[in-house]
Amino acid sequence: MNSLGLHKSPENTRVIVAMSGGVDSSVTAALLHEEGYDVVGITLQLYDYGKSSLNSRSCCAGQDVYDAKHVADRLNIPHYVLDYEETFKKDVIDNFVESYVKGETPIPCVTCNQTVKFRDLLETAREIGGDVIATGHYIRLVNRTQGQELHRAVDASRDQSYFLFATTKSQLNFLRFPLGGLAKNEVRSLAKRYDLINAEKPDSQDICFVPQGNYSSVIERLKPGASEPGEIVDLEGKVLGRHKGIINYTIGQRKGLGIGGRSGDSEDGKPLYVIKLDPENKKVIVGNRSDLSVRKISVDGINWLGEGDEAPSCGIKISVKVRSTQEPVLATLSGCGGGRGILEFLEPEYGVAPGQAAVFYTDTRLLGGGWISG
Repeated sequence: MNSLGLHKSPENTRVIVAMSGGVDSSVTAALLHEEGYDVVGITLQLYDYGKSSLNSRSCCAGQDVYDAKHVADRLNIPHYVLDYEETFKKDVIDNFVESYVKGETPIPCVTCNQTVKFRDLLETAREIGGDVIATGHYIRLVNRTQGQELHRAVDASRDQSYFLFATTKSQLNFLRFPLGGLAKNEVRSLAKRYDLINAEKPDSQDICFVPQGNYSSVIERLKPGASEPGEIVDLEGKVLGRHKGIINYTIGQRKGLGIGGRSGDSEDGKPLYVIKLDPENKKVIVGNRSDLSVRKISVDGINWLGEGDEAPSCGIKISVKVRSTQEPVLATLSGCGGGRGILEFLEPEYGVAPGQAAVFYTDTRLLGGGWISG
């Protein structure tokens, strides 16, 4: 069995590497090439690079295609650029826009992994004779007798398991993540050893199709009229000011409320936060931080990676992340069936927003997750 868990020699194992142009996927390709695998690099063209090619802080920008090609040439491996622009717009960008208009807080990177990268690219990889797809994600794939498991990365600061909860069990058999056991500084050291052009390239931080993080301008451009003005009200319905469109606000937001020239504090001097968005009535509802507290939430579209075909309906103790940057907190998952469930937190959570992901763990193992619906 080779290092990728297949009963084939490396030279007879074709590995499709999803090369974004960043240092992580480039090192992934270099590592596998050095081990003697038949490596083929594929870069996905996902959107119009012209308007974002100067935005070096986003992934898949115009420069990234050049960097991926340069790395492939350096390694002397085949490299192809595939046009997935139409699919990406339909499955990721349009979904992102509609979600924001409904008052949700979407996570397009999860949707991209779920559709374009792990659904469509996997199909393409099989068509060109690929045995597996390898990516530069920081997550560990652990082979057990009962099947493949996903675990958090060794480098907790780089762990990307939150964004991969929608990966299906069948896809796990075709995916490999060589960087899951490495720290970021080790990856950059390897990039220097391989003399890769992007060894010092900054990590992407912006959503690829949202230059400089300006969500509202992108939404307004793609869906004119989405920024309809309305009222900012408190929980009793008292009008405190006007807003320029609910797409400019998210649950838990503290700054930039623009309430009638005031600092964003209530009359008693306490800070105000966005508690709820009411798109139907074009209202932004604000309150104190305590009003953000929740103990129970609903989760839809659950993808279960634990034992069995779906999460137990009787209730199980798990750890959960409702934001990518937080550490998992204790909760009970119950009422599962038809991809729906209820999460009850041991301690109150704050600023939980519909459209975000709730991702499940036990210890380091990723059990799956779903979308917060209320």
